[in-house]
Amino acid sequence: MYKNLVPRFVRYVQTETRSDESSTTIPSTQSQVAFAKTLMAELTELGLSDVAYNTDNGYVTATLPSNTTQEVPTIGFIAHMDTADFNAEHVNPQFHENYNGQAILLNKEQNVVLSPEDFPNLKNYLGQTLITTDGTTLLGADDKAGIAEIMTAMEILLADSTIKHGTVRVAFGPDEEIGIGADRFDVAGFNADFAYTMDGGPVGELEYESFNAAAAIVNIQGKNVHPGTAKNTMVNALKIALAFDAALPQDEVPEKTAGREGFYHLLGLSGEVEEARMEYIIRDHDRTKFEDRKAFMLGIAEKLNADYGTERVTVDLNDSYYNMGEIIEKDMTVIDLAEQAMKNLSIEPIIEPIRGGTDGSKISFMGLPTPNIFAGGENFHGRYEFVAVESMQKATDVIVEIIRLNAGEKD
Repeated sequence: MYKNLVPRFVRYVQTETRSDESSTTIPSTQSQVAFAKTLMAELTELGLSDVAYNTDNGYVTATLPSNTTQEVPTIGFIAHMDTADFNAEHVNPQFHENYNGQAILLNKEQNVVLSPEDFPNLKNYLGQTLITTDGTTLLGADDKAGIAEIMTAMEILLADSTIKHGTVRVAFGPDEEIGIGADRFDVAGFNADFAYTMDGGPVGELEYESFNAAAAIVNIQGKNVHPGTAKNTMVNALKIALAFDAALPQDEVPEKTAGREGFYHLLGLSGEVEEARMEYIIRDHDRTKFEDRKAFMLGIAEKLNADYGTERVTVDLNDSYYNMGEIIEKDMTVIDLAEQAMKNLSIEPIIEPIRGGTDGSKISFMGLPTPNIFAGGENFHGRYEFVAVESMQKATDVIVEIIRLNAGEKD
């Protein structure tokens, strides 16, 4: 067991760093800036070089210099500092040693129970040490487990000169949870040949395919008059909104899809008779199908406008990120290296497409291939989040093993 891994993780999650979608600053919250400065101090104390904070993008970066005479690729490891929009103040991690597979009472007063009936994944952790919430906050393993694992791996390599390694770059960034953190990532300044985000879930996850993603805002203009004299005059924007959604494939929604199946997801609906607004996200792993989905939404608007004889429905589409597999599949070395590292550690790689995205989805298209590796946490973004100590240890081992293999070290 790495003595500083768990205390480091606990210290991180007890620091509140939620991002804020409504903010216009970089990062979106000052708590992330303060956390970044704390990480800078720790990186410097460990002995990494080139420790810096980039005010243009909110990233902390540092370098582990090579200790080998061989010319080997420079690897990057990336994790995000922010947590999701759920209560993250006064996080109070709870430890459950030698987990017995039974329900865990997280909070007696609120009757919050982490049960294998609701979360069958708990059965995968029999005999392990689970870290949970106290039922009132999220935990923050997404992605402070990743930060703790990267930091601990650097500590291991700095303490053991017998482990040969090339140059390693690390980066801790902001605002991943609101989808903008990687927008200004400085690929040239980071100066790595390839990288990994430590931002996945259970042990073994190795992900290089993500969704293609877009956001859609549907604005609807109605006409409100007194209901007593409304015949042939009133146009109810809310009714048009319902018709718009009904025209979408009703089985192509998150709750009815899995694997590579894409979807339309209605996030919000607000309005009144006079005007309404709908917010959607669109997802698909296949780029052609992704483009077809966007075109289909535009087609619904066009038909509704034709029915009403005027433009009452507008659809504003904005792409968020693309399937990083398009980039990574051109050279699978980055995947082969991680897969071999896991196998060397008797970890079975789980290579499946992400039903979501990571910072790597954007960074890969910036010219730095960046697949995603497990950090160990489960049930992210809420009070039922947990991580096993053993999972974090394995993630740390994978980082070290990737670096060792990259330097040409043999078993």
